Amino acid sequence: MARVTAAGVTLGPSRAALERAVVSLAGRAASVTRKRALDLALGSALLLLAAPALALTALILAVRAPHGRGSVLLREARVGMGGRPFELRSLRTRRFRLDLLSRLPHVVRGDLSLVGPPPLRPDDPALNAPRTDPWRRELRPGLTGLAQVRARSGMPWDEPALLDAHYAEHHGTGLDLAILVRSARIHLRTELREARRGKARLSDTDHRPPGYSGVD
Repeated sequence: MARVTAAGVTLGPSRAALERAVVSLAGRAASVTRKRALDLALGSALLLLAAPALALTALILAVRAPHGRGSVLLREARVGMGGRPFELRSLRTRRFRLDLLSRLPHVVRGDLSLVGPPPLRPDDPALNAPRTDPWRRELRPGLTGLAQVRARSGMPWDEPALLDAHYAEHHGTGLDLAILVRSARIHLRTELREARRGKARLSDTDHRPPGYSGVD
């Protein structure tokens, strides 16, 4: 904060203010380093575990694809940290959330983080608004995020944009791990629910009388 002397001369920021700014920058740099270390360690481990399933799924999609190998991957333009554009590649399937797992190479390379705001398109209004939130360029977008695990209650404070802003201000290793665990639970419950529905539909079909052609 600027100071004014008795003679009316305006001086620069005080030493205490400069020290606080240095401490804040150092803390932010340490937080970014810890987050990147978590992404590399956990992201690499998850990629190794998921690699067989991803390879098998890619092979199945290639065999079934009507337009050849180009249909295996969905390619989308996205904007990463610092406004850097990149091509987001995902498997063309949402079964068992393999589309998300197929993005793990982006985490290892540094395009994405395991946890963060969603990756936005270059033409997204949130990036091109006159007053864009600075954190949108200071954080890597993530595979999952606070908005994805909380924006389900319909309450005003669970608005995705507000949740993303809250995460940007309070993110840390503990919060990232909590979001990852909750995200895994949500996806597991969703898959179990779909499996039960499929089993119920199969059971209903098995018990229909011969020649049944009605509409359920």
